[in-house]
Amino acid sequence: MSMNIFRLAGDMSHVFSIIVLLLRLRVVKNAAGISVRTHELYLLVFVTRYLDLFTTFYSLYNSFMKVLYIFTTALVIYTIKVKEPIASTYDRAQDSFLHWKFGVAPCFIIASITQLFQTGFSINIMDLLWTFSIYLESIAILPQLIVLQRYREVENLTGNYVFFMGAYRFLYILNWIYRSYREPYYQHHFVVYFCGVLQTLLYVDFFYYYIKSKAKGGKFTLPTSR
Repeated sequence: MSMNIFRLAGDMSHVFSIIVLLLRLRVVKNAAGISVRTHELYLLVFVTRYLDLFTTFYSLYNSFMKVLYIFTTALVIYTIKVKEPIASTYDRAQDSFLHWKFGVAPCFIIASITQLFQTGFSINIMDLLWTFSIYLESIAILPQLIVLQRYREVENLTGNYVFFMGAYRFLYILNWIYRSYREPYYQHHFVVYFCGVLQTLLYVDFFYYYIKSKAKGGKFTLPTSR
C-alpha cells in the first residue's frame, strides 16, 4: 500500500486515539464510559487481519503499525479488566452488548458467504479471515457508542478518543479516493468501501454532538434514546 497524506493522517489519528484512551485511564484511574467489548472486537480484527506479518514483509512502517495496533489494543483490555483500581470501576452492566453473538458470529457468516461467491466456492483461510476482519471492524465501535448513549454525559478525554477513532476511518475513505485517482493500477475492493462507509456512518450522530459541544464550549451530552 502506497503512502499519502490521507493514509498517514488516518494512521496517526488511530494511534492518537489509543494514546488518548491510555492517558485517560492512567490519569483518571477509572473505566467509566469505556467499552472493553469494543476493544475485544478490535483486537480480533487486528489479529485476523495482520496474519500476513508471518508471511509477507511490506515495509518497516507497515509491520511496526500492525504490531503497535495489536499491542496497544491488548494493553487497553488488560488495563480495564485486570489492573486496579481501574478494573473495579469497569461497569459490565452498561457494557452489555452481546458482541460475540451479534458481532463476531454474523460477520463470520457474511464473510464466509462473500468468500464463497468471490472464489467460486473455494475458500482460502487467510482471505476468509481478512474479509471477516473488514466486516467486523465496521461494527466494532457499536458497544462503545451504546455505552456512551447510556451514560449520556461524555467525559472530555473519552469524547476525544472516540472522535479520533472515527476520524481515522473517514481519512481512510479519503485515502481510497485519492489512490483511485492517482494510482493507474489501483484495485477497487467494494466490500472494503461498503464497510468503511458503514463504519463512518455509525459515528455521524456522535460527530454532530461532539462538534456542537466543542463549538459552544459546554459539556458533551448525548440525547436519550426513545
